[in-house]
Amino acid sequence: MTITKVYIVYYSLYGHVNTMAREVHKGAASIEGVEATLWRVPEILSDRILEKMKAPPKPDDVADIKPEQLVEADALIFGFPSRFGMMPSQLKAFFDATGELWASQALAGKPAGIFWSTGFNGGGQELSAWTAITQLAHHGMLYVPLGYTFGSGMFEMDEVKGGSAYGAGTFAGDGTRQPTELELQQAFYQGKYIAEIAKKLKS
Repeated sequence: MTITKVYIVYYSLYGHVNTMAREVHKGAASIEGVEATLWRVPEILSDRILEKMKAPPKPDDVADIKPEQLVEADALIFGFPSRFGMMPSQLKAFFDATGELWASQALAGKPAGIFWSTGFNGGGQELSAWTAITQLAHHGMLYVPLGYTFGSGMFEMDEVKGGSAYGAGTFAGDGTRQPTELELQQAFYQGKYIAEIAKKLKS
C-alpha cells in the first residue's frame, strides 16, 4: 500500500494550539494508508523571555522541524496562535527560511491547510487565515479550506466556537479557556478531511 504522509507543523506558546494539533493529527491518522506526524516549529525566544511570559515547557514528544523536511510530506497542515491578526514571528521566521524551497517550487502542488487560536472574537479568527494563505500561495501549495463540510458544527450558535470555513480554530480567552469538545471535533475533522484529499491526489 502506498503511504500518504501528512505533516502537522505548528507553533504553540501556551498549549492551546498543541491541543488542537493533536486532534488534527488523530483525524489525519484515522485514514487508512495515511502516516501523520506532528512537528514543532523551532522557538526563537530565549528561555529567559519564555520564563517571564510564564510559558509552560514544550512537550518532549514532538520534534522540531527543519524547512527542508517539508518536501517529504504529501500534505501539510499548519497551526499557530494569532498575533495581532496574523501568524506569530516564530512561524513567520520558519517560512522566511524556506527561500530555497520557494526558488525551486519544491512545495508546489502539495495540499495545505491552516488552523489557529485567538484570544477573543476580535483577535483575527479569519484574518489570521487570510494572512497565512500568502505563504502557501508563494510556494504554489494547494490551500484546502474546510468550507462548510463540517456540517452542523459550522452553524452552532448556542456556544462560543472558534474556526470558520478557512480552518479549525479555538478561543483562548485570557489563556484559561481550553478548546471545547466542538472545537476539537472540528480539528479532528480537518485532519481527516485534508488527509483524504492528499490520499486521493497521491493516488
